[in-house]
Amino acid sequence: MLKQQVEALSSEFHLNNFIGSQDVNKYVRYNDRLRTPIYATSPSTCEVGEIYTNTTDGKLYQCSAADTWTAVT
Repeated sequence: MLKQQVEALSSEFHLNNFIGSQDVNKYVRYNDRLRTPIYATSPSTCEVGEIYTNTTDGKLYQCSAADTWTAVT
């Protein structure tokens, strides 16, 4: 029975689910808070996808293009 269960885990559905990093393109529920860096001014450089919270205006910003911060509405 154990052998069957191990073989079931190596099916296509489970294959590579536990190895390396993967992009998540679907809704995911996390059981923890998302912690963002906090700055008074926008950092001068960023990579697309980075986020931070501005302490001056209280807004959340995302890097929408290389070195370009955009307020999240």
